[in-house]
Amino acid sequence: MLQYQIDRIEYNISENRAQTGVFLIGPLDRGQAITLGNALRRVLIGGLEGSAITAVRIAGVSHEYATIPGVREDVLDIMLNCKQVSINSRNSELEIGRLAITGPAHITAADFQFSSQVQVIDGKSPIATIAQDYSIEMEVHVERGVGYRPVDRHSDDTSAIDLLKIDAVFMPVRRVNYTIDETAVGEGGAARERLRLEIQTNGSMTPEDAMAEAANQLIALFQPIANLTMVEEPNPEPEPSTEAQIPLEELNLSVRAYNCLKRAQVNSVSDLMGFSYEDLLEIKNFGSKSADEVIEALERIGISLPQSRPT
Repeated sequence: MLQYQIDRIEYNISENRAQTGVFLIGPLDRGQAITLGNALRRVLIGGLEGSAITAVRIAGVSHEYATIPGVREDVLDIMLNCKQVSINSRNSELEIGRLAITGPAHITAADFQFSSQVQVIDGKSPIATIAQDYSIEMEVHVERGVGYRPVDRHSDDTSAIDLLKIDAVFMPVRRVNYTIDETAVGEGGAARERLRLEIQTNGSMTPEDAMAEAANQLIALFQPIANLTMVEEPNPEPEPSTEAQIPLEELNLSVRAYNCLKRAQVNSVSDLMGFSYEDLLEIKNFGSKSADEVIEALERIGISLPQSRPT
């Protein structure tokens, strides 16, 4: 089995608390670096679970195109600012944060009051600017999810008219880049490769944790294939044809042939199809004349019996 190592060669935390890590993975055989890089990138970008603000409620506001007296930003700008807040909820259920502030003030994400299950990553994220002697009351909803969830604009849900929903970006990984470098030639003259992977998160998880979680998702994806055991299903019995379901009485046989077949537990054409000409002759009191009569009756409906039993 190919052995390789993973080294973190760079790590930094930016002013907005985003974390960036650069990893070197190798040596790998030719073609394995791009396979690993593509798979990890797809899961890192769209497969990891994260948290986001999904809705906003502002006192006295009923639609996103309104303005608030004494507030520099309009409601749409406030919603966009909330959308960009990096946040981490450890609760799978809905969490609600609230604030009530009187100006003058520059409102940031740190002003929201949450339960202990929610952590605001970058408390300096701007929300709104309020003038003196004006006040604002807000409520934000935080949920966990995967990928990107747009607001359903055609929803008929009018249970909360003043709840302004936001397109939610749950993705904790903001950017993934990778490059492939050729390393020294391995044994037997085979070229080796090394994968350089750069991961930037929003700060709700470290690049190392993001890469480990993506790798575990890929392992879980391939595990059923690795343990695959095929069980051959028995072939279903073919349904008898319409002719085979004809009762014995409809063949219009002689009384002697009919009685002999009945005593041999032959009640329909399907029962006769298991006989050969030789088998008919072995029925008690069933001679060649009766056997010929049965053969002719079956041929009239398109069924023929073999002359001898199969060996």
